[in-house]
Amino acid sequence: TVGAATWYSWWDFDNPDNNDNPDIDPTLLYGPAFSVKFSDDFNLTFVYLYGKFDMDEPDGSTSEIARNDSDLAINYRLNDYFKVFAGAKYMGYTFTGFEHVGYGPGAGISFVFPLGNDFFVLGNISGLYLWGSEDNDSADRSLDYNEYGANTGISLAYYIAPASTTISLGGRYQYFKTDYEKADSGSDSDAGTPTHKFYGITLSATYTFTI
Repeated sequence: TVGAATWYSWWDFDNPDNNDNPDIDPTLLYGPAFSVKFSDDFNLTFVYLYGKFDMDEPDGSTSEIARNDSDLAINYRLNDYFKVFAGAKYMGYTFTGFEHVGYGPGAGISFVFPLGNDFFVLGNISGLYLWGSEDNDSADRSLDYNEYGANTGISLAYYIAPASTTISLGGRYQYFKTDYEKADSGSDSDAGTPTHKFYGITLSATYTFTI
């Protein structure tokens, strides 16, 4: 299958060590979605999403944050309804003078429940653990970090048989927490332990064909 995925997402950022948490406007993330079925039990999936958020700065200005979120996974069918999957995740965000990028493993379980008349329900839940680095030019600081969190989604899908196309509409929620390591000087980082919540509406369309 090949197609496109979108996610109209809100971003809640909370740093308990910082009283000036920014206000970030929701935006549309979009990108390609691919899947290759090797057998009745195994398939490979890849989704990449990209978008730009507007963040309101304390001085009244606005910064544009580029956000990347991608997943590559091997899926194994347990039965007609459930699959387990494991793979790699790339996730990060950047804006002028700032870069926060991480990589790591993820794993979870997904399900498909047919409703009849070519409608079905899709869902998934997974966990992630990332290693990454953050470069802040304005603070002249570079920090390594670990991130852990969870992702879940559910959608209603309809298969248009004459067009071999599946349309799905639903919602997605993602949570992760950033734990910064000590700075190069050996002192504790003052970056805090922020949490991030992304949530919103998903819409995708994929076309199925046989090679």
